[in-house]
Formats: sequence, structure tokens, C-alpha cells
Amino acid sequence: MEFTLLIVIIILALAFDYINGFHDAANSIATIVATKVLTPFQAVLWAAFFNFLAYWVFGFGVADTVAKTAKTDSLDLTVILAGIIAAIIWNLLTWWKGIPSSSSHTLIGGFAGAAIAHGFSGKVTDLEHTGWGIVTWYKAPKEGDLLPSGVLIVISFIVLAPLIGMIISYCISLWMMYSSRKAIGPKIFTVALMTLVFWFLFTVMKGYDKIEKPRFESHFWSVVTEPHNIKWLLVAIIFYSLAIFNLVFSRFSASKAESILKRMQLLSSASFSLGHGGNDSQKVMGIIAAAVAVYLNTTHQEVISMPEWLQVVLPNEEKGIKSQMPEWIPLACYTVIGLGTLSGGWKIVKTMGSKITKVNAFEGVVAESAGALTLFSTEHFKIPVSTTHTITGSTRSS
Repeated sequence: MEFTLLIVIIILALAFDYINGFHDAANSIATIVATKVLTPFQAVLWAAFFNFLAYWVFGFGVADTVAKTAKTDSLDLTVILAGIIAAIIWNLLTWWKGIPSSSSHTLIGGFAGAAIAHGFSGKVTDLEHTGWGIVTWYKAPKEGDLLPSGVLIVISFIVLAPLIGMIISYCISLWMMYSSRKAIGPKIFTVALMTLVFWFLFTVMKGYDKIEKPRFESHFWSVVTEPHNIKWLLVAIIFYSLAIFNLVFSRFSASKAESILKRMQLLSSASFSLGHGGNDSQKVMGIIAAAVAVYLNTTHQEVISMPEWLQVVLPNEEKGIKSQMPEWIPLACYTVIGLGTLSGGWKIVKTMGSKITKVNAFEGVVAESAGALTLFSTEHFKIPVSTTHTITGSTRSS
């Protein structure tokens, strides 16, 4: 019975991932459709491809955060089932009404809400985990972490993520408008900024000697294909494409600049779709991981006794245990969200692409670049955020 329930939860989790894809399709395509760089169908194909491509870019940081939303050793599978069903119902409702809502916070809220109800049910034997204590509200950062974790941090980023996107978008807009002037000052500023960003990227990227499992014998390709480094290389591509454009911006006529910006929007849109896939697919990985952990605890089994395709291990910093996840789980999650995006979210496209604000190519590049940089940053800090709120905030400020 318990194993059957576990399989049902995994299927429903993937169903949520699919719904998430078509619910959030407009996040990646609204601006690029509004500026007529791509048709809606082309834009959906473009976004779906890069949603799936995120499989090779991101790790499991956000998934670990979601899995630890509640104390899994005091839960049962019905709690996770209730959370997923609630999230699916709300996502379908907001999709039907054309409301740009957060799938990330829907899933985490459903999981946490079901856990709290369980905590007050009288079935929890650990007194520290009864009532509100069953949810991981706040966890201080361990050595090496820059930010704390927990549900309160996730809640705070409901406001912070769109605000960060808005600020980044505003700064990029000012930078590009300043660079359109025919003067030496903007070019000196851009070169100085390029130098500073190069130094920053050099300090945060992993060298060959720090890579635990090099993928190639070649040092160069091992460094380039390291998932941690891929994210920063993508940040470099976004930034330096903007910087190079800004260096020559003042030479272009308005029509020529618009034409180049439309081509650049393919890059910015692809980057945002990568961030969307990486952020949103990991939520479902985290729920599946939490379900397996709960199943092991309630049936008193060891991970090794599970079928190989379900041998999931949640990280435990105190015991030095690292997360472990069979390859089919992330592959399935990224594939399903890509298929969901391919299905399209036409109701929300109308809201995101026209009702919130009208955009041109300049604003599209700025908004998508700011949204992508925000998503890459929050994923780096293992914080699940709303891609919908992030792109909305970025669009409003561009």
C-alpha cells in the first residue's frame, strides 16, 4: 500500500511539473512574442528546448531546499500527496483564469500547509516537531553559505525576487541608455565594468584541482563543463554580449540598434528559459526526494533495500552525507517541464505580453537578461523563487 502511494505521488509530481510548464510558458515567451522576434509557436519551441537543456546546467541545490521544507522523519505519504493535489488544483485554476501566479510557492505552500495540518493532528510523536515545529521555518547558514534557508527565506523572496529583477533591469536600462551617448565616458565605464566582472568570474569559478569528478581528461573541457562553472559562463555570455553592444551602441542608428537588439533577444530569452527550467524542475525533484525519504522512514527500510531507480538520499550536513538522486529523476523532470512549456500557456501569454506592459526589443533584452541573472543568482543560493514574479518585476522596470 505504501509503495503504491509512493508511485502515485511520483506520477502526480511529474503531472504538476507538466502543468507548471504550460502554466509558466508565458514567462519565457511573452516579451519575445510581444516584440515579434518570434511567433508564439516558434517562441514556445525555443523556450521548451532551453527548459530541457537546463538538465546539463544546474545541480540539486533548490531541490534540497524544497525537500527540507518540513521534517520528513515526522511525516507520512498522505501529507505529501495532499500538498501536491492542492498545488495542482491551484495551478490549474490560475491557468484557467489567466492569472500569472507562482508555481514554486504554490508547491512549497501546499507541502508546508499539509505538514502543519499533520503537525496539529496529534499523530506526531516527536514533541519538537508538533504543531508549527514540523516545518523548517529558518535554518542558519552553515560554514561556506552566504544565506540562511527555510520557509521564511522562501516567503521573503516572494517580494525580493521581483524586486531584485526590477533593480537589475533598471541598472541595465540606465547602463544601455548612458552608452548610447557619443562620448568617451560611457565606453571607459563599460571597459572598467568588463574588467571588474572578469575578475569576479575568475574568483568564483572552480579550477580543475577543485572539481571532484572531472568529465574529461582535458583540463580545459573539464572546467568548462563543470555544472558550477556553466552557470557562471552563462552569466558571462549575458553580460559581455550587453557590454560589447554598449561599446558600439552610439554608432548605430535607431533602426540598426533595434535590429541587433532583436537578435540579442534570442540569447536573453534562451537564458531566461534555462533559469526557468533549472528553478522550477528542481522543485519537483525535491518533492520526489522528500516522498522517498518519508517512505523509508515510515516503512523502516534502508536506502540500499530500495530498487536502484529509487535510491534517493537527502543531504545531511551534520553527518557529512551528500545528496544522491538517480539520473532518471532530473531527466524526467526537465523533460516533462519542457513538454509542458511546449503545450503553451496562451491565456497567460495575453496577460504577460500585453496587459502588464508594452515592450520593444530594448525592453525585452533588458527584462529577460535581468530575469535570467536573478534566477541564476537565486539558484546559486539554493532558493526556489517565482519565475513569474521575477520576469514581471523585470518587465515593469525595463
